[in-house]
Amino acid sequence: MDRPVYLDNHATTPLDPRVLAAMMPYFTGKFGNAASRNHQFGWEAEEAVNAARKQIAGLIGAAPQEIVFTSGATESNNLAIKGVVEAYAAQGDHIVTCAIEHKAVLDTCRSLERRGCRVTWLTPGRDGLVDPGAVAAAIGEKTVLISIMYANNEVGVIQPIAEIGRICRERGAAFHCDGAQAVGKVSVNVERDHIDLLALSGHKMYGPKGVGALYVRRRNPRVRLAAQLDGGGHERGMRPGTLNVPGIVGLGEACAICAREMADETERLRRLRDRLRAKLEEGLDDVRVNGSMERRLPHNLNMSFGNVEAEALMMGMPEVAVSSGSACTSATVEPSHVLKALGLDDEAAHSSIRFGVGRFTTEEEVDYAAARAIEVVKKLRELAAQPF
Repeated sequence: MDRPVYLDNHATTPLDPRVLAAMMPYFTGKFGNAASRNHQFGWEAEEAVNAARKQIAGLIGAAPQEIVFTSGATESNNLAIKGVVEAYAAQGDHIVTCAIEHKAVLDTCRSLERRGCRVTWLTPGRDGLVDPGAVAAAIGEKTVLISIMYANNEVGVIQPIAEIGRICRERGAAFHCDGAQAVGKVSVNVERDHIDLLALSGHKMYGPKGVGALYVRRRNPRVRLAAQLDGGGHERGMRPGTLNVPGIVGLGEACAICAREMADETERLRRLRDRLRAKLEEGLDDVRVNGSMERRLPHNLNMSFGNVEAEALMMGMPEVAVSSGSACTSATVEPSHVLKALGLDDEAAHSSIRFGVGRFTTEEEVDYAAARAIEVVKKLRELAAQPF
């Protein structure tokens, strides 16, 4: 290979050139502030923002007015969770979530817990799936919010969101989903899935970094949010600040591309992912897939390699970009909280690698990555077997 192989598309995706082309005019000639409504520069920016709202809403089955722009999924998750808890404080103080959520949700809930809120932490099965029955059992009179991610960022497991959403609707509790890994990869429809709040991020779907959105249901039922920032009244009072017009245009275009191409892309990614898995399983013994294969993102493969430290494996093939867990926690030496919640012991968790194929991944790159991983794993096992 004449360049490094990028198989870490859960951490971030490369910007699609078509997205960059859509963004470029709004850095220079069309540089207006979307809140400036008394001249053409502002009108152009506002028109572009409104067009992007339609593109994003179209991808998830929402109305454009239900899209609130943010800096990314982390901010969207914070706004959704804290905003609901504050807005509905008179009705209750109980949150239900899951132990395998992204840190953007876990840390937000822990912050609220320190302030006196009650949080129920559900544990998934070994396949990574949350039992809808457990969600139903956890909901009480004071429950104001259920937060369950659409698809996991490490093991790629897709939760039974529609069933959980239906339970939340029947019990009168708001349902929030971190959709950062799912939107643009699989079919997400907020009406079908009974979702009240959905977070998404541009850089997970071949759009720009630093821009995201939060879907907030406005009818049947209307969801109220308390703003977490003050100043200016932008975004229907939910999120103040001058809008990132080029980023928003890019997010909109990224969503439009996903809407057009997702069906074909899903099949291609699944073929590449399955090819990678087959080669690794053919070339090595003592390997296992973590999480359900039946309910899984098409581009995700998380595997444990027996008797091999993931860090050593990654160091042994530096020209292949993979991860041993979430990009937001990759600097820690602690085993993945996701894999631990699935019942893996420390040794198995420390031996796990997340592979994420993407839109620009080639068959040649998959074959190269598989061959290098097999080569390095065998060398590491040989070294481990040698007497000191």
